[in-house]
Amino acid sequence: MSFVLRWLFAFVLLAVTYNPTPWNFIRWAGANWQTNASIAVLLGLVLMVGYIIYVRATLRSIGLFGMVLVIAFVAAILWVVWDLGWISFQNPTANTWIGLFALSLVLGIGLSWSIIRKRLSGQIDMDDVDE
Repeated sequence: MSFVLRWLFAFVLLAVTYNPTPWNFIRWAGANWQTNASIAVLLGLVLMVGYIIYVRATLRSIGLFGMVLVIAFVAAILWVVWDLGWISFQNPTANTWIGLFALSLVLGIGLSWSIIRKRLSGQIDMDDVDE
């Protein structure tokens, strides 16, 4: 359950920042910059903190190579699903949601990787050892 929560928060973080609907930070901040600049800056900083936490944890746990590997794995799954005719990439809105889903998987796996590896291998990270 913990992975699902980490992935869900990553998806929400990405979707709140940008999505194909009118309800996202990028569009709101662009439309309201003149009247609500202080709120836009505050919300932007809150989003930035979320990204720093996720990206830093992901880079520390799986690294850049791991991030590319997860994206390649998700891309291969999408290719198979497209090849079987289950989805079509003709809809730009759906493509944006698929991209958000893929990126959220990278961030969710990155934040959860130490826990996943510990469960699979039984090995503990140095950060997990009590002194």
